[in-house]
Amino acid sequence: MADRIFAGVLLIVTLAYAAIAFTTISAPFQYDPLGPESWPQILSLVAIACLLVIVWKPDAIELGVAGRTWLRLGATVIMLCAYAELYEPLGFVLATILFGGALSAMLGAGGVRPVIFGVAAGGLGYLLCVTLLDLNLPEGDIFETLLAAVPRTEGAS
Repeated sequence: MADRIFAGVLLIVTLAYAAIAFTTISAPFQYDPLGPESWPQILSLVAIACLLVIVWKPDAIELGVAGRTWLRLGATVIMLCAYAELYEPLGFVLATILFGGALSAMLGAGGVRPVIFGVAAGGLGYLLCVTLLDLNLPEGDIFETLLAAVPRTEGAS
């Protein structure tokens, strides 16, 4: 029953997302066949299909989740919201380092491993997105302010 309730609530959210994806999201130009308009539409249709399957035939009869798991899920949602808010001001690399490190520490990584994971996720994720995927990622307001403060000299003597 818990699966059906969860899927039903998510289905309502996904239907609202689909309405936005099909009516509101529009790009000024399409630079490839699957542009910025198509991905939210495809995502919403696939999610609706998956949720309808769960509503129709759920897997679990009862929800046996420990209290600590609910606490971790709540903390993860809060951290994702913080990541979304800090993404522009801190930039991709720093925000991803903080999120990845905090998440891995919360999931039990001890010692220096969360720091290593955060730095690897931020650095390698940036390189992957910029070089292979050719995406423009935000550098962050902090780095832009620091770079603007550095005096630049024209030409070399």
